[in-house]
Amino acid sequence: MAKIQKSISDEICDYLKKQKLSPIPVQTLNEDMETTRYFGGDLKEFIAAAKTLGAKGIFVETLYLEEDEFYYDSGMDDEEYAALYGNDDCCNGECKCGKCDDKKSKKKAKDDDSDVDAVYFEPEDLDGLDLTLLKPQMAKYLDRVGEACGARLTVPGVDHLEVEIFADWYDDFAELVDEASEAIEIDPTDALRQAQAIFEAEEAELAKAEDKSVKKIAVHPPKSSSKKASKKK
Repeated sequence: MAKIQKSISDEICDYLKKQKLSPIPVQTLNEDMETTRYFGGDLKEFIAAAKTLGAKGIFVETLYLEEDEFYYDSGMDDEEYAALYGNDDCCNGECKCGKCDDKKSKKKAKDDDSDVDAVYFEPEDLDGLDLTLLKPQMAKYLDRVGEACGARLTVPGVDHLEVEIFADWYDDFAELVDEASEAIEIDPTDALRQAQAIFEAEEAELAKAEDKSVKKIAVHPPKSSSKKASKKK
């Protein structure tokens, strides 16, 4: 019988038990309703802090790799984007938000670029871009979507002390995400150009493979057809 490999969450729970702390499985439903203090150390230091706070148990929430993590997220929602770019004069001529001048300068930069071949982009314009087009190495992690990649540990209390521990493979994945995201934030236009070039190359390679497959079928007809033809003769 094949041995079942433990997830990072299971390993952490086993470690908590050895430290005479009870792991308590939980699920976060609304993070905005909680007062959370994020711990800056490692797992051992977190356990020591939990004991110092008199914890008898630890909340353990399993974290999973999600498909959304493969796509760029600037962190700006639709309302923020509209407020920054959608209204040229949101304060009716009397700026109270402190952003009007910034919006006008960004709009002017876009207008200036419209006179040249290049098109000006902000990182927010690339929200939803497939990061595997910038970091093809990320594609190997697609098979891990839905797999446990870490755990969120929380010391119960009025103020929650919290730390997130991840599997080594997820740390490698997260590093690729950071590198791709940084490339977008440094030069969105160049990042989009690179992504388009890789996409077009992949499409060309796919079309080439399909063409070879069609030719192979045409050159080598089914053997049964040849037998039937010989019998007729």
